[in-house]
Amino acid sequence: MPHIAVTIGAGRSPRQLRTLLHEVHAAVLRSVDTRPEHVRVVLHEVPRTHWSTADTTLAELDQEPVRPTGPAEPTTPTTPTTPTTPAEPTTPAEPAELAEAAGEREPS
Repeated sequence: MPHIAVTIGAGRSPRQLRTLLHEVHAAVLRSVDTRPEHVRVVLHEVPRTHWSTADTTLAELDQEPVRPTGPAEPTTPTTPTTPTTPAEPTTPAEPAELAEAAGEREPS
């Protein structure tokens, strides 16, 4: 009988927590040969002031300005170059072909 304990910092919506419980349950069913009614998932919400990483609480981290993600320096957009193939040479149409295309003459 699988028993999964999830610990998460408080602050998620009830819908997010319910989705988390559902997804963990589904992952266990995909991974382990067991019946759905045997899977137990316990969610522990910890106040953000009671959880620290590198001596900084989650509440303190929440107060820090959001740092942008991505490249450190701005990049200049470049225009992608696509290889071009030379167009096939065209030959002028014969007068009879032009007339046939226009429906003025029956094909021979």
